[in-house]
Amino acid sequence: MRKRSKGSKKLQIFLALGVVLSLVFILIFSTVGRRNFSSYHRMALETLGTIQHAVFQGTGGLSFIWRDYFALWNVRQENQLLTEKLREAQALIDKNREAVATNMRLTSLLELKETLPAPTLTARVIGRDPSIWFKTIIIDRGSSDGIMKGMPAVLAEGVIGQVLDSAPHYSKILLANDPNSAIDALVQESRVQGMIKGRNSFFSLEYVLKNYEIKIDELVVTSGIGGTFPKGLPIGKVSKVTKNPRGMFQEIEVTSEVDFNRLEYVIILLAENPLAL
Repeated sequence: MRKRSKGSKKLQIFLALGVVLSLVFILIFSTVGRRNFSSYHRMALETLGTIQHAVFQGTGGLSFIWRDYFALWNVRQENQLLTEKLREAQALIDKNREAVATNMRLTSLLELKETLPAPTLTARVIGRDPSIWFKTIIIDRGSSDGIMKGMPAVLAEGVIGQVLDSAPHYSKILLANDPNSAIDALVQESRVQGMIKGRNSFFSLEYVLKNYEIKIDELVVTSGIGGTFPKGLPIGKVSKVTKNPRGMFQEIEVTSEVDFNRLEYVIILLAENPLAL
């Protein structure tokens, strides 16, 4: 069946060529030495013109398709180039944005260092302790830089914690929101003293008697008692006050402005005689 179909196609092609050639010969011989053309000449001309018009339209369509193909290919290449340039520009924007954010953080740290009462050292947070017993971070400065156990760590937003341990080049800091942390504190406006204890997501100001009036949004700062933290460092603001009928003390919650989950840098106060935890 395939051989027959191929043979029939070839035969059709030969017949078509024969018809075209015949028409050409008719046109040639019918025009030699004549000015008036016969009806056969006109029929041959009409038929041959129809065939040539179809061929011309086909080749013209192919040329349009070919041009459109190259135009689409060029558009695709231009789109790929523009997409790559856009990606590079976005990467540069992100890099510059990160550089600006880092510069702002470092500027804030520099301004804070100028207000602190003791020599300071800026350290970068490089990790967190996987221990489930303590909330700690690891910084890239250690005993060779003058860091000792008990030294306070702070930021402009508030107290971060205390140095728990130090190796020659690295140190571990116990965060202030750890339940094992305790900081002597002072309510700035009412001048009431107490002890800040870590409660994971907030602080608890403990040992404040019920007869004291503590207001919401009052600032709580370090009291300076005990010698570990200098006086006046911000800890947080009072967010909740509860006076239970039972017991001597109020239940006071304090919220810090520090995001303990996103620490990148800290400032270590290099106190001369820090107290051990």
